[in-house]
Amino acid sequence: MLYIIGLGLSDEKDITLKGLEAIKASERVYLESYTSILPHVSCESLSRFYEKDVIIADREVVESNSDEILRNAGSVNVSFLVVGDPFGATTHTDLVIRAREMNIPVEIIHNASILNVIGACGLQLYNFGQTVSLPFFTETWKPDSWYVRISENRKIGLHTLVLLDIKVKEQSLENLARARKIYEEPRYMTVSQAANQMLEIEDLRNEKVYSPDTMAIGVSRIGSRDQKIVYAALKELAQADIGPPLHSIVLPGSRCHEMEIQYLEAYRQH
Repeated sequence: MLYIIGLGLSDEKDITLKGLEAIKASERVYLESYTSILPHVSCESLSRFYEKDVIIADREVVESNSDEILRNAGSVNVSFLVVGDPFGATTHTDLVIRAREMNIPVEIIHNASILNVIGACGLQLYNFGQTVSLPFFTETWKPDSWYVRISENRKIGLHTLVLLDIKVKEQSLENLARARKIYEEPRYMTVSQAANQMLEIEDLRNEKVYSPDTMAIGVSRIGSRDQKIVYAALKELAQADIGPPLHSIVLPGSRCHEMEIQYLEAYRQH
């Protein structure tokens, strides 16, 4: 059996009982390490808590060498651990498809993810529109397809969850071109960086989708004991420091219920 197990968003204790039982029954346990992180725990801590050696599975392993993860999973139990919920990233869907092609039984064990825990900011989940991802800009690459999705949401009054980029075990263009296995330091986009990039694209496109005065919500380490939620104008979030990763931004839509607005006021920057 291949188990794909959600870990939740905070630490080793967020695992479900069903997930923990599956891990303990597994011969090999992999931790997907590049679409998200647990802010309060290391791989070593997970190994101690689960009483199993946890093998780091980076992007290269999962996307290019998944056969190793699936090796003999038709005859022994293998666990693949995912921060949040298993279906928070398309990579994990691909792993399920590959397992099915090899006639390997698959069981999905779900957990909390950013897509439902973001309700902690007070906005109703059923009033959210399309979720978008905001990548790190470079001097020569500033993609803005996400801007169109935000525009579509705002036209019909829906909230937008903006997921912020992380870079783990990435290579520079030079090292990639020279096939050198040298990796950059991990980077996690902050609310401040994201707000600045969003305002930069608004300046360039000038379609009035939002403005520096548009109220938005910055969140960090959501779902953890030390989570932080800040309600402020985008121009204020562009200067804000809300601590260690992971960060996200929410743009509230015009359909905000009075109760949603009342709840948000507790997080307003003064």
